[in-house]
Amino acid sequence: MLSILSYGALAGLTTTMGAVVVLLFGLPDRRGISFFLGLAAGVMLAVVVFDLLPSAFQLGTCWNVLWGLITGGSLLWLTDHLLSLKIGISHNGTHTFRRLGYLIALGIAMHDLPEGIAIALGYATAEQLGPVIAMAIGIHNIPEGMATAAPLFVGGIKPSRIILLTLVVSLITPLGTALGILLTQLVPQNISLMLAFAAGCMLYLVIIELLPESRRHHPKISYLGLFMGICLIISVSILGKCFQG
Repeated sequence: MLSILSYGALAGLTTTMGAVVVLLFGLPDRRGISFFLGLAAGVMLAVVVFDLLPSAFQLGTCWNVLWGLITGGSLLWLTDHLLSLKIGISHNGTHTFRRLGYLIALGIAMHDLPEGIAIALGYATAEQLGPVIAMAIGIHNIPEGMATAAPLFVGGIKPSRIILLTLVVSLITPLGTALGILLTQLVPQNISLMLAFAAGCMLYLVIIELLPESRRHHPKISYLGLFMGICLIISVSILGKCFQG
């Protein structure tokens, strides 16, 4: 249990890592952002297709899987919808940047809870799957940390406060992991439903957020990152089976 909680904590801390990168070096160029987002999308997509969904179908019915996918995707859609309310235009540009940064941080925190649950569910299905999902979420959290830090820094927030804020946000992922562990113990008969729920959350992130944003920065680099992310998970799966054999 402690090991999977540590994976959740490490995945969450990469949000702070992204913020530190921005504070020390500034934002990466468009190619770098596109590659990181594409890589995260590829890793998540491969985890869903090759691990989460096959396990969900094996452990439950098609209706369970369908309901889990719809519920997971709808939860993140609702979160995005509630948090994408228009930010009022202020004559004080600094104030606007601050509000934008805090809004992004809140959105990331809301996303991190189901992502943490996904780490625990992956571990419950196969021990090697939990760390793989944690790695995917960790990669995905780096540009999110950058997106949080950039407007706050421009808005005049002290670097120490930005780091503290991202550290608080990063705690949500291990909190979700602990919640996922509790759910698998309390309702183990619904593991199939919860795996599909995690898959729905991750598919929403890939289709609605990561890929469009990655392509907006640089389409070709985006697809390169996507391809490399998929290949990375396939390689990890093959190596894991070889070691098990």
